[in-house]
Amino acid sequence: MKPERWGSPLFQEKYQEKKACDKRHPYPIIIIIIIIIIIIIIIIIIEIQRMWNVKTKVIPVIIEATGTISKSIRKYVSNIPGKHEVKELQKTAILGTAHIFWKVLT
Repeated sequence: MKPERWGSPLFQEKYQEKKACDKRHPYPIIIIIIIIIIIIIIIIIIEIQRMWNVKTKVIPVIIEATGTISKSIRKYVSNIPGKHEVKELQKTAILGTAHIFWKVLT
């Protein structure tokens, strides 16, 4: 007769350890990466202001690799001088992603 695995104290102990690990924050690396990106942006702003004696303004335009955008992107894009269409920005993001995949897979 085989012992019941699911009711064994060893299984329950491992399950409790796994449950304790799941309570930690699932994305600590992403938070660190975001903080590093923000610091780099601040450094770039300071360097531009020092080099050319101009006021700089950061306009957040983030397009994901799949081309998805935030609801407020049109407001941010309208602040950029010149004519910019959101569809063209999305197309550029998708083509850039496809180019990266092509380089990696070949």
